[in-house]
Amino acid sequence: MKKVILVHGWGGYVEEGWFPWLKTSLEKESFEVVVPEMPDTDHPKIDQWVNRLQKTVERFDHDTYFVGHSIGCQAILRFLEKSQGGKSGGVIMVAPWMELFRLEADEEEEIAAEWRETPIDFEEVKKKAERFFAIFSDNDPCVPLGVNREIFASKLGAEILIEKNKGHFSGDDGVYELPIALNIIRKL
Repeated sequence: MKKVILVHGWGGYVEEGWFPWLKTSLEKESFEVVVPEMPDTDHPKIDQWVNRLQKTVERFDHDTYFVGHSIGCQAILRFLEKSQGGKSGGVIMVAPWMELFRLEADEEEEIAAEWRETPIDFEEVKKKAERFFAIFSDNDPCVPLGVNREIFASKLGAEILIEKNKGHFSGDDGVYELPIALNIIRKL
């Protein structure tokens, strides 16, 4: 059976924004969908998030797909980097980042610093998935498009897709459906 692991972002939760719609849409097409509640979502830590994915995803193969939002994308990449064996059918990253801007508080800067400064072995990650996709919005208030697009295209060979006026792809931005992600999964 084809399986999709959905990983929410920083401050997110399993019922936020487009997650319920994508989960329901995939289940109607006979996918098994797992949406883990990530720990301490307001103060995400790499080790905690990777550990949650390790406990959630015992094994994966070409019939397993990962979809992440924002910091959830990094959690997926860091999980894949450390995983032993297996190769996912694909990774879809929505509003992925290695660089952020316009953080509102010193605490946000401190939280983001661990994620920005802890390197990822992208060559190792590339071995763990057949394809990568990075979906950006042309008006994301905190993910600078230029630098992040370049990072994911050059380091992972990700196919870059840019949506118009989706902000950070959150419920707060009015994004409750994400057909582009569903269509990618269908094609994989």
